Amino acid sequence: MQKYYKKWFFPLALPSIILFLFVILIPFVMGVLYSFSAWRGTYFAGGDNAFQAFVGVQNYVNAFKNQKFFTALVYTIQFTLVAVVVINVVALALAMMVTKITKASGVFRTIFFMPNLLGGLALGFIWQFIFQIVFSQILFGGDHPLISIPALTNMLQDHYKALFALVILVTWQMAGYMMIIYITGLNNIPTDLYEAAEMDGANAFQRFRVITLPMLMPAITIVFFLTLANCFKLLDQNIALTDGNFNTRLLATQILRTTRDTSPPDYGMAQAQAVIFFVLIAIVTLVQVSITKRKEVEA
Repeated sequence: MQKYYKKWFFPLALPSIILFLFVILIPFVMGVLYSFSAWRGTYFAGGDNAFQAFVGVQNYVNAFKNQKFFTALVYTIQFTLVAVVVINVVALALAMMVTKITKASGVFRTIFFMPNLLGGLALGFIWQFIFQIVFSQILFGGDHPLISIPALTNMLQDHYKALFALVILVTWQMAGYMMIIYITGLNNIPTDLYEAAEMDGANAFQRFRVITLPMLMPAITIVFFLTLANCFKLLDQNIALTDGNFNTRLLATQILRTTRDTSPPDYGMAQAQAVIFFVLIAIVTLVQVSITKRKEVEA
């Protein structure tokens, strides 16, 4: 078997390597190069190529001076901090609930996982209908609301309400997928530990704090990484839900809309924002993985 792998590894891996080079690596390098030039999408201002239209770090300076970019950065950080906590709490709660169920647990896993199969735009339009019609005109607002809760009405027309609306959407979408990872981690915890702790008089909260959380750290590392990365780069849901109106642009939406906000379209500055975006995500995820990995060792 080892000889087979050695013989066929490169031929079988070659298509993936080619796709990675031409779809990811080369466009990424070109994008970084274009971020230092006066790129206008269909032409270069001041030259025939990126080297002749070189402007140094001016695009990065303009990006940080752009108030919309700074607002989107702050809004993205606020959204990510709230969403990561909520998604992890809900996913872990669902996982613990499903593992306690003896009958039809597979049905519940499927139901909770299904929202993850929907596309971001579809989810956005579904929840736009829920927030605008169901919440604002039927349940919590309108002429004859079922329960009058003004805070839950017109959520997409307010800067802070829209943040929580987006958190509800991504939690509904991601929690089921993260639940599957947590279920795998919970199933790997020996039941003997719980039995011994219960015999020693530990209550449910103590067993959760001393046994479940430390033993679940590998799963927590994975889930935190996925939720952090996915929340930072969220795009489709933000566009479908609010289209960035009322200062609700996330960073990915801001990068996309930069070419619309500038005339002529400044693709160079948009690309500089994308590079800053990439560096930010890389730093945050590497720090998060490093911290949670140390917790695994301590556990």
